[in-house]
Amino acid sequence: MRHQPRKRFGQNFLNNQYVIDSIISVIAPRRDDVMVEIGPGMGALTQPLARALERLHVVELDRDIVARLRDTYAGGNVIIHEGDALKFDFTSLGTRLRVVGNLPYNISTPLLFHLAAQIECVRDIHVMLQKEVVERMVAAPGTSEYGRLSVMLQYAFDMEKVLDVGPDAFYPQPKVHSAVVRMLPRAKRDPAAHDEALFAKVVMAAFSQRRKTLRNTMRNLLNAADFQKLNIDPGARAETLAVGDFVRIANHLGEQQPLKT
Repeated sequence: MRHQPRKRFGQNFLNNQYVIDSIISVIAPRRDDVMVEIGPGMGALTQPLARALERLHVVELDRDIVARLRDTYAGGNVIIHEGDALKFDFTSLGTRLRVVGNLPYNISTPLLFHLAAQIECVRDIHVMLQKEVVERMVAAPGTSEYGRLSVMLQYAFDMEKVLDVGPDAFYPQPKVHSAVVRMLPRAKRDPAAHDEALFAKVVMAAFSQRRKTLRNTMRNLLNAADFQKLNIDPGARAETLAVGDFVRIANHLGEQQPLKT
């Protein structure tokens, strides 16, 4: 399959066989897995996955690639879904879904949030992203990489970086390094947010101005008495709080009638 990579789709095609084999080994597909690949591109992962699985779903936006995939896998076990992964209903594929792919870096963050919103159907996720994004995803509190993305995804998933990938593994070569991350839905969230929309609002407010203290970023949500009750230092910055601290703040606010505005 020959195809001119398109910048508007963020296309960088994996073409290093060692890296491909390493990713397949990390995914460890089983014959009866329900699996979907996001952005199959030139089929670097699609081909070995299709050989290993009874059935493979793929989601692809590029019409030219879709046409080529349909020719290549006509009558085969690859089910092609043409469309935008950001709008795709992953729950339609069933439960215990395994999600894989080399994600377009220009939409990686909204795509991760889209998957998190459908977490009830997900068994695990193995995706390649810009290395900097993966480091932010798995970052610990108190580090410069720790932020809104870290908190929101760590609330929903247990995550670990499983593979580093250099630019020379792609065509065309990106200007950044990449990494594969494993994401496992958390079976039990302790503590759990009673209102996840409010939790998201709290996290967004806290990190809205990273260099400012919680006293400033949370002034429309918390007063001095709230900070004292929660045992949280108003002079601290958001990056020092653990995921559970943000949950406690959201649950505390949810108990207030009415909410501060």
